[in-house]
Amino acid sequence: MSVVREFMTTDAQCVKEHQSIADAARMMLDLDCGSLPICGDDGKLKGMITDRDIVLRCVAAGRDPREMLARELATGKPYWVDADASVDAAIEIMERHQVRRLPVIVDHKMVGIISQGDIARNYTEERVGELVEHISERHPMPA
Repeated sequence: MSVVREFMTTDAQCVKEHQSIADAARMMLDLDCGSLPICGDDGKLKGMITDRDIVLRCVAAGRDPREMLARELATGKPYWVDADASVDAAIEIMERHQVRRLPVIVDHKMVGIISQGDIARNYTEERVGELVEHISERHPMPA
């Protein structure tokens, strides 16, 4: 059985909860990614921030991205997976919540990220196809 720690990216970056949304956007640009974990000074996962969050909940809402803090977008409970969980468990979480990246946690601290791409490079084609199909499903928005 393959475990998450075998597939995860270990040099994953976090935006700190007290950093600005502008800082988070620059990190996304530098890292060429569309989402980042938000971590506290204690290294614990506080949430995730996406480029879509920045556009809709900051810019479109008329907020200043230099003044708004990352922690203000860390709403809800973040999805994550334990480093010793099976890759199938990570895939199940990704499918259920339609996310492409999951923070990997050990002792309540983020130690990496596992992405759809990490799995695609290391797993069976059939299982990767199912993952992509389930993550990409569109559910109607509530009225």
